[in-house]
Amino acid sequence: MRPSGLRPASFASQHIRRIIAHRRGWRTTEAAAPSFHSEQGLVSLGSDDCSPIIFTSGFWKTTLISMTQAKHLETELQQLECHFTWELKKEDTDITDLLNRLEENIKINLGGKAGVAQTYNSLAFVKYLLGFPTEALSNLQKSEELTKEFRENDCDKWLIVTYGNLAWLQYHMKSYAECESYLEKLRDIAERFPTETASALHHEVLGEKAWALFKFSRENYERAKECFRKALELEPNEGEWNAGYAIVLYRTETEHSNPTDSPTIKQLRRAIETKPDDDVLKVLLGLKLAAYKKFDEAESLVEKALENSPEDPHVIRYVGKFFRNKGSVDRAIALLKRALEKTSNSSFIHHQLALSYNRKKTHLFQTRSQRSKGAEIQRLRNQCIYHLEMAITLKPSFIFAMSELAVQYGENQHIFKAEELFQTTFQTAEEKKYGSQTVHFHYAQFQQHSKKCESLAIKHYMECLKMDPGTSEGKRSAGSLKKIAERKIHRNPKEAFGILGFIYKENGERGKAIECYEKALSYEANEEYLQNLFHLRLSLE
Repeated sequence: MRPSGLRPASFASQHIRRIIAHRRGWRTTEAAAPSFHSEQGLVSLGSDDCSPIIFTSGFWKTTLISMTQAKHLETELQQLECHFTWELKKEDTDITDLLNRLEENIKINLGGKAGVAQTYNSLAFVKYLLGFPTEALSNLQKSEELTKEFRENDCDKWLIVTYGNLAWLQYHMKSYAECESYLEKLRDIAERFPTETASALHHEVLGEKAWALFKFSRENYERAKECFRKALELEPNEGEWNAGYAIVLYRTETEHSNPTDSPTIKQLRRAIETKPDDDVLKVLLGLKLAAYKKFDEAESLVEKALENSPEDPHVIRYVGKFFRNKGSVDRAIALLKRALEKTSNSSFIHHQLALSYNRKKTHLFQTRSQRSKGAEIQRLRNQCIYHLEMAITLKPSFIFAMSELAVQYGENQHIFKAEELFQTTFQTAEEKKYGSQTVHFHYAQFQQHSKKCESLAIKHYMECLKMDPGTSEGKRSAGSLKKIAERKIHRNPKEAFGILGFIYKENGERGKAIECYEKALSYEANEEYLQNLFHLRLSLE
């Protein structure tokens, strides 16, 4: 019987004669080489010449067996819990930045052997995505080796993710026997360590899944939070899961009215209890407490962390951020430079240095005379631009750094360059579905101070405020709009009261908003003000 889809030999013979007549065309075409069936088996023509290559019936038998085996393996592989099944999408991350971060985590031995073993797992998946399966295999083997060294006789459940990754990788490399051997290891672990239900996961798997989701992309933060929470339900005292849960809360929580209401602060304290030697957690708690003006405890925690880990770049970079926020900019710069020497590919540290230089530039601008400050301000601006450019080179979709760099270009009178970068940043923020509020705020600053276009500045400050009045950018936009309104109150009172009405409306102060819109309308009719006034009055009924 002829395999389905193949044409009869008579047609193939005619086809061959046509190919011989046009053999140059076959060399340039991208179509598959033609083939036909003969008494000897399957005949295929190579793309470089017309000599037949004969595949015997044994070839077909082997091929069909491989295809059947692959299909059987794939069904089982889809049930595994590992990086290949966690929907870690390449388009959701800056793959180069992720690669740099993972490699630096290994270099500085972040998390000790256990942490590095998990990092090798994530690094292997990134290498696979980048098309380096051999390197991926080497990383997974290192992960397995480190896990066995650290966990010793208690390593089986900690190897579930690694064996899953190895099974998938061997499958993609068409090493089906090796793939099957790792699946067998996983079956054995499942038999010896059953879960309550077939869909339930061990805390070792949930925790590693949470860390992988968290490190891969901010798109996954909510999923990571849920995985950490479930892992802690199973193992409440596991330090790594407590730390991870605290860090993801730190990244996602908005400000509360007081620190006692903050889940992040509660979880950071809990994480420090379970991992008392983790100085990163102490600095993060210090940063959070400082945001609530609890400066004494915050500074004590940060100084203690720096004393314990003076050479740990992961600690130093957050300490640098703390001192910049505090106003000790020179100390922040010195610390961040030290951290950069150890982790030169850190987009985070370059960004923090840029913010520190910008803070110093702003302070200088406000305190020195015009004559003495020009050259120093330009030097600081150049430093700021350099580190922002480095940050977005290392992390091309670093939205905050991109919009801040565009502002600096504007200050440097590179207006076209700034406009071009802002448009790219708006597009990136839209694609990534985050950061738009920050971009609107910086674009408003650019329009107000560099282009002197107050109308567009007002428009983008308003867009920023509408998105979330409670954020830093929202509050700063409200402040800028209020200053603009105060300047306009005598020369254009209608617009001034309209702006103030908008600020009060967005901040939920409906009575004051109604009063301002009524004053604005007393000068001149305005459809937008009338609509806002109507809805405000309606909301009070």
